[in-house]
Amino acid sequence: MKISGLNLKNLIISMLFVAVSLFSFKGVAIGAGGVTVIPDGSLFVQIANFLIIIWALNVILYKPIRKILIQRKEKIISLEQNIEKLDQDAQEKDDAFVSGIKTARGKGSIEKETLLKEAAEEERKIIEEINQKAQANLAEIREKIAKDAENVRSALQKEVDTFANAISEKILGRAV
Repeated sequence: MKISGLNLKNLIISMLFVAVSLFSFKGVAIGAGGVTVIPDGSLFVQIANFLIIIWALNVILYKPIRKILIQRKEKIISLEQNIEKLDQDAQEKDDAFVSGIKTARGKGSIEKETLLKEAAEEERKIIEEINQKAQANLAEIREKIAKDAENVRSALQKEVDTFANAISEKILGRAV
């Protein structure tokens, strides 16, 4: 079992070493100045008390705290993994969106070109029809004008003698 990075077995051994070394110097007073410390049998009671307190703190306080810290660390790791997964999903969706936009733009430009070609063809057909109608109307009008001119000419041809007589009378000043 570990306590704050130390092994409990090593801690017990080191404390026993300290206790044995203190008892081996039983006759020597430890301290500076006027206070003298002489180890006696209460040292073992204090060591046992210290070990019991360490064990109790470990069971009551340190293990639950370490368990909570481990759970928190696991939760943070799982959240980080979820974040990475969601970030990767978002990147994939963004890439799919960008490729979809590119595809749609490509299809749109192709369709636009097709529609422009169809519109140009339709415009050419309409202009051609209008030109044909205009040529037909022009031919009809010319024909009508030619008929009217012929009618007028024939009508005037009948009256040419009358006009010629009237002009001759005016020029000569007498009746012809």
